[in-house]
Amino acid sequence: MGSVVTWTSPRGTLGHTSQRLARLRESHHAMWNYFTYRDAIGLVGLDPETLYPGGVTRLDPAVWADLGWLTCFVGPPPSAVDAMREAATAESLNQYTPDLIEPLRDEAARVLGRERGDDFEVVGTAGAQEGISLSLLASVDPGDEVIIGDPGYFHVPSAVIAAGAIPVPVTIDHRNGFRFDPDALAAEITPRTRALVLVDPTNPYGTVATADELVAIAALAERHGFLVIDDTTHASIRIDETAEHGVIAGSGLTDRAVATFSVSHCWGMAGARVGFLAGPRELVRGCLQLKAASSRLNTNLVAQKAALAGLRDRDYLDRAAVVVRRNLAHLEQTLGATPGVRLAARPVRGLACAIDVSETGTTAQELMVALFARKVAVYPGDGLGENGAASTIRLNLSRPDPWAMDHLRSVLPDALEEAISGRWRADVADLLDAKGTERAVRLARQVRRAG
Repeated sequence: MGSVVTWTSPRGTLGHTSQRLARLRESHHAMWNYFTYRDAIGLVGLDPETLYPGGVTRLDPAVWADLGWLTCFVGPPPSAVDAMREAATAESLNQYTPDLIEPLRDEAARVLGRERGDDFEVVGTAGAQEGISLSLLASVDPGDEVIIGDPGYFHVPSAVIAAGAIPVPVTIDHRNGFRFDPDALAAEITPRTRALVLVDPTNPYGTVATADELVAIAALAERHGFLVIDDTTHASIRIDETAEHGVIAGSGLTDRAVATFSVSHCWGMAGARVGFLAGPRELVRGCLQLKAASSRLNTNLVAQKAALAGLRDRDYLDRAAVVVRRNLAHLEQTLGATPGVRLAARPVRGLACAIDVSETGTTAQELMVALFARKVAVYPGDGLGENGAASTIRLNLSRPDPWAMDHLRSVLPDALEEAISGRWRADVADLLDAKGTERAVRLARQVRRAG
């Protein structure tokens, strides 16, 4: 049967579908409808059942330089694993849990830089994605508009559509330092604007909004009455120790803001499914009511105990940052010796970066396949937005073993030469055409025009 991600059904077999589901399926993000690992696996001629035995989602790190998934490979903190083992008891499993245990609420508030109180509270979500989705459900109605970044985190436009709203993209590129430009944001505000999703640091560029930009964004939210959903998931790992990061919901600049993050990325605990949503007490309580209406259940106590131990490990983030800095320096040397390939922006926070291949004569999708054939796995930028869709590669910088970055360096020249030759061009374009969305077809045209 293959992965659920690859399942297809004849059109019309569902009977009645909601407009919400129909719009989502027509978009480029319904079930990761962009160029994926499994697409590359099929083109290279590998066996997905061998690579993913039993339906697992990770390539064997002993033989693959998997630099696409965004979880910190330095983690999880050993203290979190120990806490999970200790908490794995019959009593922990045989009970319903609160959305968060109280000490975990306090630790999450500490990460966000603001104490809990009557005007600021923290609730639990199944990762930051659920925090974004619940915030949208609490703040928008069908037909409302939500401003998002392009490029931006791939979950955001699908969450907006699933909430019944309309994504309104604002271009983020080298001209504004791959950050939200408040003037460009202001130009997109209409009477239907109800929310802005601010991913800060920008994923995967690792750029951070300045203090003045946050002040300007908060002022726009106050003036026009929309909610700022501030996703700070990548903020906790400091690549540049001088790069300050502010949280609108924790700053007191406006009450029209919530913040969300998780332990999935920076703490390397994606499997725990523990996230946090913080902001005005009544609003985040409303988000919990929406969560209860749809699923009722909270993250299990075993995972919460692990997350608590991880957040309390004050040395872990410094250890992770050392690895990320080392790999970034290694990558910069590799790119310096590879004509046409460069960092789109030098990241200052987080665990990832974006590589620009626009001057190579090939596309990110073709280079991805060529790298995959050499056991290097990365994601192209077509899941992030229209801007840079065919010219950006997302790369994880957190592998603690030197082999992964050394292997990338050793195979990149041959992979790039193969991609430039057009070896994969027709196959990649045909596969994109077969996806059937307008965005995929446009991307296929870009691939065919490459070179």
